[in-house]
Order: sequence, then C-alpha cells, then structure tokens
Amino acid sequence: MKLVVCGAITAVQGLVVTVRFTDNRPEPGEVLALEGRDDVSLIWREYIDRDRARYINITGANGLAAHQRITMTGHELTAPSGKAILGRVFDALGRPIDGHPMPEKLVQVPIYSTRPPAQYRPITADLLETGVKVIDFFAPFVKGRKIGIIGGAGVGKTVLTTELIHNISSSDSATSYFVGIGERIREGHELYETLQQRKLLANTVMFFGQMNENAGMRSLVGQAAAASAEYLRDAESADILFFVDNIYRYVQANNELSTMLGEIPSEGGYQPSLYSELHRLEERLNSSAKGSITSVQSIYIPADDLSDPAVVEISQQLDSVIVLSRKVFESGIFPAVDLLATRSSLLSPEFVGDRHYLLVRQVQQILERHRSLQSIIAIIGESELSISDRQAYDKALKLIQFFSQSMFVTEVLSGIKGQTFTREQTLSGVEEILAG
Repeated sequence: MKLVVCGAITAVQGLVVTVRFTDNRPEPGEVLALEGRDDVSLIWREYIDRDRARYINITGANGLAAHQRITMTGHELTAPSGKAILGRVFDALGRPIDGHPMPEKLVQVPIYSTRPPAQYRPITADLLETGVKVIDFFAPFVKGRKIGIIGGAGVGKTVLTTELIHNISSSDSATSYFVGIGERIREGHELYETLQQRKLLANTVMFFGQMNENAGMRSLVGQAAAASAEYLRDAESADILFFVDNIYRYVQANNELSTMLGEIPSEGGYQPSLYSELHRLEERLNSSAKGSITSVQSIYIPADDLSDPAVVEISQQLDSVIVLSRKVFESGIFPAVDLLATRSSLLSPEFVGDRHYLLVRQVQQILERHRSLQSIIAIIGESELSISDRQAYDKALKLIQFFSQSMFVTEVLSGIKGQTFTREQTLSGVEEILAG
C-alpha cells in the first residue's frame, strides 16, 4: 500500500509536532506517519488554522525535524477488545507487553468516536460487597457508579485498590480492567503476579502507561482502556469493573502536553482544559442499556493537600470518595481511612436501606464528638470527662479499631491472614458497639 503524502513538519516542540497540510487534509482521528519511518505515529491534538494542525508524537520517536514529509496511514487509533484479550496486558497503543503474541480473533475498536452513542443510564441500587468493612459501611459500591480512593504518597492507595480487585473479582462474575497510569513499573508487575497466583488474571484485562513512558502514552492509556471496556459492555452485555491507578497522573500527563503546546496555565498551575479532559474520560465510564462500568479510581494528593485544584476537580466527578490519612496510617490502623473525611452521595435509604443509613449517621455523630473531645483531653485528661462524654469517646475508639482489618494482598509481607466481611456482619458489629 502506497502511503499518501499529506504535508510536512514545520515545528517540533517536545512531543508536539506542527504539520502544514498540502493537497490532502486528513480527518482528526487518522494516525499520521513520517515518510520512511515505521516507528513514528502522530495523533491529532488541535487545529491551528485551515492548513496547520498540532499532533502528538505518541511513540516519542527521535529524529523529527522541520521539512520532513508526513504521510496518511489510512487508519485511526484503535484499542483491542473482545473476549480474546482477557488475561492479557497492553500498552496505550494496544500492543501486547506481556511477552505473548497478539491474540487472535480480537476486535479493534476506535479510541476516539466523533459521535458517541446515546447512553441509557438506569438508576440501580445493586450493591457490590467488597468485603472491606470501612468501604462497605461508609462508601458502598453501587453498580455503574464511580468511587475514588484518595491519599498522599505511601498511605496505601495501591494496596487498597489491589485488595478490592482481589475481593470483588473473586466473588463476582464481572470482567475487570486495570489501568496503570504513571505509576511505578514494579507495582504493575507485582499486581500481575498477584492476580496470576490467585487465578484472577483470566478474567482481567490490563492496560499500562507507566511513569517511564512519555506524556502522550500516559494521557492516552485511559482512553484506550475505556474504549475497550465500552465495546465489551455494549457488544457482549458485560458488567465491567474498571480500576484506575492513578487518575491524577492522567491529569499530570495532559498538563505536560499543555506546557509543550504553550498554553497559559490556569490558577494552580494546571492546564486550562483540565475539566474537559477529565470529563471526556469520566463520561465514558458509565452504564448503558446492555451493561455497566463500575469505576474505582485512586487519586494522588500532591503534598497531602485536599484543596489541590486537580484533586477537587476529580473528586467532583465521583459518587464516593474514600480519603486515606497519613495521621491514621502512622497510628497503625489499616486501611488508613479518614472516617469523617470519607463521603458518598450513595449513602441514602434508596441505595443502602434505612438501617444502614441510620447507623452511618449515628457513627458519624460519635466520631465528630470524639474529634471535638480530643482537644479537651489534651488539656485536662480523659479522667476529667463527664460520664456521657467518656462513653462516647470509648465508643468512638472501639469503632475506629473495628473498621481496621488485615488485607489478603499483604499476607506475604505481614504474615497475618487476610479478612473479609459481609455487609450484614459489618452492620451487626457496629450495632453491638453502639449498644455499649
């Protein structure tokens, strides 16, 4: 097949390549190549005017310079999908990176669709039990919704995400997607081995754009995995569990590209297109009439600052936010969840029932009282509290300890066997503590 020349490079700034078109102007979704080079793939980013556009050198290939000719490839950016990809690992361009050949009979789906199909989002109260007490109680999983695990560096986001993959995948028939964005290569390798050892890999698809890869690959891998999951949801009527570690790195990758494009940053130092880029990905992780995508996303907090603009923007796109605290982590309670900062819009009688809803409200009141009493205790001591205050304080301490539990994925390191609890066991345990 003879490739058609469509223009030439006029400027190169990092991964951003400016192309001036001649006779042929390709569609935005078409991948362009460098004449005589098989290792260069350019994906459209934006038009400058009628004859010029900016492209991202997605493979990060070197040696690009002005006046080199650009050719049309005749194909758009696609991602692998279908049942044939289960148990496999891919990069952002859909290339297998697990040492095995490309699967046969897979389906290639376009990553970017110019006209997404209309989605029917039924209201559902289908709860997915995770076996983790603190999550099932304060931030219950509801099929087709989005849950965030938010925390600073080293407080257990990846461990908790891996535990959820282990618990939900082993107890549910849904297909799992794991998307690694900008995280350590070691963590991805450890997760792969964990899933393989526990015989969970056969029902899991993994996409990686890790920290060693360029910003273009890290910004693309989430969209590629979402396109693949959308096809399984609609064509195979599948229920998808979509895990992302780490969605903040998706924002960070797009911020790097924005800097290369010369865009003026917004207040806080992030790209002006922060909201639209997040929305473009989050909007794909939803339910249709045929299936659902339930998303679990870990979110890194820069400098443990919950007011960071990107963290706030991501949190607003989620139904539930589980906050991990460094202070709780240092006290030796795992998972290190801040019980008062954790919130969920799904905590209503419509989803969890009256019993669960009322118990959460009672627990939150006791924890609020515990927090207010801490400053008093620091001054006068616990022995000076009134009887009612001391009872409330003791109940709060018991509740805090109750919501800690050992993890299956840390058994090898800690030597302590992992635990799992049903929602009924969790509610009954809370009722016992509240009853005194």
